[in-house]
Amino acid sequence: MVNVSTINWVFVCGLSFCMGGIAVLSLMPLGSDCICPLSNPLAKLVGSGPVQKKSASVTPAPKEQDHVHSTAAHKMAVLVPFRDRFEELLQFVPHITDFLRRQGVAHHIFLLNQVDRFRFNRASLINVGFQFCHEVYDYIAMHDVDLLPRNDDLLYEYPSNMGPLHIAGPKLHPKYHYDNFVGGILLVRREHFQKMNGMSNQYWGWGLEDDEFFVRIRDAGLQVTRPQNIKTGINDTFGHIHNRHHRKRDTQKCFNQKEMTRKRDHKTGLDNVKYKILKVQGLTIDGIDITVLNIMLECDVNKTPWCDCSGTAAAASVVQT
Repeated sequence: MVNVSTINWVFVCGLSFCMGGIAVLSLMPLGSDCICPLSNPLAKLVGSGPVQKKSASVTPAPKEQDHVHSTAAHKMAVLVPFRDRFEELLQFVPHITDFLRRQGVAHHIFLLNQVDRFRFNRASLINVGFQFCHEVYDYIAMHDVDLLPRNDDLLYEYPSNMGPLHIAGPKLHPKYHYDNFVGGILLVRREHFQKMNGMSNQYWGWGLEDDEFFVRIRDAGLQVTRPQNIKTGINDTFGHIHNRHHRKRDTQKCFNQKEMTRKRDHKTGLDNVKYKILKVQGLTIDGIDITVLNIMLECDVNKTPWCDCSGTAAAASVVQT
């Protein structure tokens, strides 16, 4: 009988074959007691509720030294919010790895895979990813999977005391050009992210969570810095590989979402994101090892009913693992 991990492996490898065989992948479940980046992984897997333990895989878990980067002064966790974007992931992982290796940036990629049936929540996924890795990595890159840096002068360096480093600034991003824009790729120091209480958990669906985060940056007495003396512009600094016809943005507004998400959120953030990590998996793309967190977010429909505009997701959110 074929097990789930075999099905996953066949699916992903079949996908790479359909794309011309440009990548060879493997997808292997890891025992929850083998999550090397965490000093106490079983205590950190769940934001609320019991840990769902998995039996250990016969395939080796990533070794602890894979996350040590012992000679590096700083270590960056690349946090990639994700749902059903495998074609883009196949391009992103080799590209960003080569890009960061040329700069000598000690890093590891964490794919934050939302597996519940609620609408996509980029900000909450980033909160979960930060909670998972912050004891080992001292800064994070909040990174869209469809944005590929092309200019090697874009340094993914440890942000200054001033505040977050916005790599994809409005004078460089191919689509968004307003002054307060901090989306796409934003580097944040561990202590700064904690000071701001992370990101708001109210933003279900696409958009606006970055605008609210800009206000958090300002309210924390920090300011955004951006790369200087970049010779490229909005047309040639990044590759933007999102196909808006194939994957349309979830821009629907329902209930009182429009009103509530235009306000600064003082109630939710890093300290009260509700979730379960159902499984931690190792994924290898073109010989590059990344870590996949299968995350089930929880939604209080009495507070944010717009997490489920159809009203059916809650009943269908049980995931077989």
